[in-house]
Formats: sequence, structure tokens, C-alpha cells
Amino acid sequence: MTEKEKRAQGLLYDANYNPEISQELLACKDICFQYNQILPSHEEERCALMKQLLGKTGKAFCIQPPFWCDFGYNIEIGENFYANHGCIILDGAKVTFGDNVFVAPNCGFHTAGHPLDVEQRNQGLEYAWPITVGDNVWIGANVTVLPGVTIGSGSVIGAGSVVNRDIPSGVIAAGNPCRVVREITEEDRDRYRRGMYRK
Repeated sequence: MTEKEKRAQGLLYDANYNPEISQELLACKDICFQYNQILPSHEEERCALMKQLLGKTGKAFCIQPPFWCDFGYNIEIGENFYANHGCIILDGAKVTFGDNVFVAPNCGFHTAGHPLDVEQRNQGLEYAWPITVGDNVWIGANVTVLPGVTIGSGSVIGAGSVVNRDIPSGVIAAGNPCRVVREITEEDRDRYRRGMYRK
């Protein structure tokens, strides 16, 4: 079994010293660096390069630089995906975003984890477990999503949260560790009326 096959199965694999993985990682970092140097006004150029990098995109999306990922081909984004500045996706395993996902600044999605055993860790062994984000999810600023997590459709993750467990659909969840605060209700439709702050 190759190291990439081990990785795909969620097993410990050589993430640091395998030549094939190291070459792919370096190639991805070069593309990310290139992307982060493109002028913000050159939207078509940015979009084309991101389509080259990612495994799947919708027709309409925006990823604000700086953006970093490990491989790119393990990332799938749906329609109307938006990631604000400072998004980091460590995509040793699949990271899948549904439609209409909004990611605030400085968020991280980390499929990579390390063994607790120091000898295995010092050998460069890691594991990678997939992350899945449903449709219509809003992820607040400075959120960290850890390996193996699924966030259900329509949910909101509060700023600064560390998401280390699955979050169901249609809820507000926040904290470290992230926990469900309450369900999103019909009353939330009127919480922020348009124009309510105009003088």
C-alpha cells in the first residue's frame, strides 16, 4: 500500500519524508504563493488559477488572498462559496463545502492530525480525516475545524470556535470546544431588519 493510499483510508502515513507527497505539497505551495501575488482587481486571473488548483469549484466563488492549502485537489467548493482573508485548508483528506458557504477571516480547516505516541510522531507519521461543510453555512472569524468533522447545512459557527465534533443542521454553535447553543428559528428572520440602523 502506498503512502497516499494509507492517507486516503485514514491510516497513519508518512507525511514528511515520502517523495511523491513532498513534491505534490511543494507544487501546491508554489501555486498558492502565485495566487496570493495576483492583484485583487485581476479577478478572472485569480479565478482561473483557483480552478486549476482545487478539485472542484462552482461557477461563482471568491477566495480572498492570502489563501493556503496543502494539495488543492482534495478541496471541493459549491456555488457561491466565499472565503475571506487568511483561510487555510490542510487537505490531506477531502474537504467539501456545499453551496452558499460563507467563511469569515482567518479560519482553518485541518484534516491533518498527529499520533499521541512521540516515536510515531517523530517518524513524520500523520493521519488525515475528511471535513464536510453543508449548504448555507456561515463560519465566523478565527474558527478552527479539526479532522473528521461534519457541519450540517444551515448552521452558524460562532467566531473563535474550535470545532472538534460534528455539528447538526440548523443550529448556532460556538465555543472551545464548539457546542450547540440553540436552533435557528423563524424569529431569526426578523432579527436584523434591513435599514434598521439607518438614521
